[in-house]
Amino acid sequence: MSIKILIADDESNIRDVCTRYLEREGYEVITAGDGEEALRIWAQSSPDLLILDVMMPKANGFQVCEDIRNKHDVPIILLTARGEENDRIIGLTMGADDYITKPFSPRELVLRVKSILRRLHTNKSTMNEAQMEKETISFPGLIIHLPSRTVETDGVKIDLTVKEFELLTLLATHPEQAFSRSQLLNKVWDVDYYGDMTTVTVHIRRLREKIEANPSEPTFIKTVWGIGYKFEGRESK
Repeated sequence: MSIKILIADDESNIRDVCTRYLEREGYEVITAGDGEEALRIWAQSSPDLLILDVMMPKANGFQVCEDIRNKHDVPIILLTARGEENDRIIGLTMGADDYITKPFSPRELVLRVKSILRRLHTNKSTMNEAQMEKETISFPGLIIHLPSRTVETDGVKIDLTVKEFELLTLLATHPEQAFSRSQLLNKVWDVDYYGDMTTVTVHIRRLREKIEANPSEPTFIKTVWGIGYKFEGRESK
């Protein structure tokens, strides 16, 4: 079964060009011209990945992303014409997996799509063989269920996006190991990912907000000043 991608953008030329490039790679592409249509198509067709323009009529890309993210962790790429850091942070905070600033190369979009889908289907590579034999990774107050890709804190299920889960799993399976932001970009977003450090910073902040009792004084995800981040905790037996 081919992978289905939804492109939502009010500019028909962008939809057409992106469609051609993605179809050449064997993807099935469906399109929408505004945010409301994108939400209808998503509900009807369940695409495997969404590409959303931020400045769409009726419902903008941020709104569509937030609405979908409240229901599902399908990968989402945002397209923004402004490229301001605030827009990037808003998009990532709402659960987007990636963003691309217009104007962009369709080849770059294809690389981003491939990278996200590759990571989605090969996330087990972030864990070593012994760890993959486990069904859960447990720390006091935190349980990571590997097969179902779910997380609990103090018995309460926490909803994480695809990238949030992969980032947490990578850190938790290497406790006390400090990772630079660049290393986390390469390992979680793949070596073909050409992003900036804001992506990691925002995802770490979102993770802390979801799994830490006090995000400003985290218990699990610690900042290693001058380097990046590490997971701190002794695994429960």
